[in-house]
Amino acid sequence: MTQSLLLQDKVAIVTGGAGRNGLGYASAKMMAAHGARVAILDLEQADPTAAAAELGPQHIGLVADVTDKASCVAAAGQVLKHLGRIDILLNNAGITQPIKTLDITGANYDAVLDVNLRGTLYMSQAAIPAMREQKSGAIVCISSVSAQRGGGILGGPHYSAAKAGVLGLAKAMAREFGADNIRVNCITPGLIATDINKGKIPEDKRAAILDSIPLGCIGEPDDVAGCVVFLASDLSKYCTGITVDVNGGMLIHG
Repeated sequence: MTQSLLLQDKVAIVTGGAGRNGLGYASAKMMAAHGARVAILDLEQADPTAAAAELGPQHIGLVADVTDKASCVAAAGQVLKHLGRIDILLNNAGITQPIKTLDITGANYDAVLDVNLRGTLYMSQAAIPAMREQKSGAIVCISSVSAQRGGGILGGPHYSAAKAGVLGLAKAMAREFGADNIRVNCITPGLIATDINKGKIPEDKRAAILDSIPLGCIGEPDDVAGCVVFLASDLSKYCTGITVDVNGGMLIHG
């Protein structure tokens, strides 16, 4: 008996998915391994077409800017044109800045809130109509442990605020679209070894962070990707509005 793939015949969109060491690409790769056809969206300089080509010929890469609603709508249209449907949206695109409260400028605030929070809204708005029409869909939003614990690792307070906003937005969308059989869930990664934090943690701070993690190690992108596959698949078909912590136990709470 052959094992059926968890995402067979599904079509997934991954925003900010072209960085080979990032959560988006790891998730795209794992969803593809489980049978999904994947559309990787990213900025032009990240070359999403090349990233998608590495996954195989049945996948596509599209240039899109999540802070621009027209760009998101156009990308969703291209996915429907080339892949026929939209079953899964991974709102992964995000940026961070290690700036303290009193140093955050308006431009800093706009940049971080726009990509992390506005981008999650715009891409969801672009994908939901197709999901509504087919009466099924799974949206997974990448937030951060920073939203839950109030920063304290790398990103500034505006990053914590943006990622906390993602949690609230996702729960509200889960409530609104449950009747359409569209599930919306969040993942809050802790410290994961990606390009966003490479070489940015001093050795003394790194030791202190590891001491605060019960599993005693920093996570890998595939640790997050596995939870993305779970939330995108029917294994989690009765889960919506939830937050899955992927942090090695850094934030154990009741």
